[in-house]
Amino acid sequence: MHYLNISFSHKNSTMEVREKLSYKDEQSKMGCLTKLNSSPAINESILISTCNRMEVFCSCSDVAEATQHIFNMLTARSGISIDELEGRASIFDDSSAIHHVFSVASSLDSMVVGETQIAGQLKDAFRFSYDKGFCGQKLARAMHHAFKCAAKVRNATDISSKPVSIASVAVSKLKSVLESVEGKKALVIGVGEMSEITAKHLVSSGADVYIMNRTSSKAKKLAEECGVKTLDMCELPKAVNDFEILFTATSATEPIITDEIIQSCDFDRFWFDMALPRDINYHKGERINLYVIDDLKNIVDENMTLREDSARKAHGIVGRSTVEFFEWLNTLNIEPMIKEIYQKAFEAARVETQRVINKGFIPREYEEQIAKMSEQVMKRFLHEMTSKMRSVSEESKADMVTSALQFLIQKDKSDMPDKYKCEHALNIIEGQ
Repeated sequence: MHYLNISFSHKNSTMEVREKLSYKDEQSKMGCLTKLNSSPAINESILISTCNRMEVFCSCSDVAEATQHIFNMLTARSGISIDELEGRASIFDDSSAIHHVFSVASSLDSMVVGETQIAGQLKDAFRFSYDKGFCGQKLARAMHHAFKCAAKVRNATDISSKPVSIASVAVSKLKSVLESVEGKKALVIGVGEMSEITAKHLVSSGADVYIMNRTSSKAKKLAEECGVKTLDMCELPKAVNDFEILFTATSATEPIITDEIIQSCDFDRFWFDMALPRDINYHKGERINLYVIDDLKNIVDENMTLREDSARKAHGIVGRSTVEFFEWLNTLNIEPMIKEIYQKAFEAARVETQRVINKGFIPREYEEQIAKMSEQVMKRFLHEMTSKMRSVSEESKADMVTSALQFLIQKDKSDMPDKYKCEHALNIIEGQ
């Protein structure tokens, strides 16, 4: 069994590519996971689809076959050629896949290093796949350790001491292009986490904030929490031409702001589209300053510089956690191997006891005593050996030891990866 992760993120793909690869609703996610697990090479899978990334994390029996199946599936969905997808994708297997997932959970792979939103998105993706039966014990083990690793990073560093998200970076961008937002009317469309963060940042900056959403009850609830006002969704055509500031982050599958409702205005407008697929698609309209997710990279770079020391320490924690995860898997696997060794030894003792009795070397009335003595000899002989086997399972060379033991006892199947590559994970630590 192998771990495999194929990742498209802000690091290797444009927003247009990520839009075509995104899975927004439950039905499309179900369809994706069903197709993933239809491959004979894939036994468990998780789909992570956010505004900044689309990733497939799976356990598989054959990395090459599983990778080809995933690319075939994605090119059929997106219309993007396999050559382009393969050129853009980051592909991780076994220990590098675990290291990557741990990094994502710890917010080290995010556009805004240290933002807390990704941990919740990752948990939601895992819970969805697990509850729907698309993943089980193999990926559950990895995900549980990923969340433990993320907790270690939060507790040992100050990388998330001042939570930063795409939404807060967007507000920071607004402040950098306006002298002040105090007293200015701002419209926030959507009621998700990014909309909530945006509204709260705008309120704290003194803006006059309005919430708009297709479901008015949800808009009113968020407005009450933030202490702001609401507008009905039917007022959108008027609002886009009245408000100077607009943030949108909905789950709509098609743009909600298009040329048909945009009019020329005698003031500058500042629009922030934080949705994927995008909420805004226009080709006309002067004095409109549109910022999308990829436009926030300058602030993100500044954020990474400020958090460089914490990030370096966090990367070390992720590297060590990766090694510890595979050591833990080794421990899980060593016990059944030890049990099988004892079973083989006791069977050999039983056969030899019967042989010497049948040959008349020992009277049959002593059979029970001879059997007990033979088993005790085997236990005494194996005790020191099995103790060393358990202790070596905590070392990076455990993969070599377990492979040798599997060969010696002819154990053909194992419920863990064939290649742990702990040496690679150790190199990651030493390189931080």
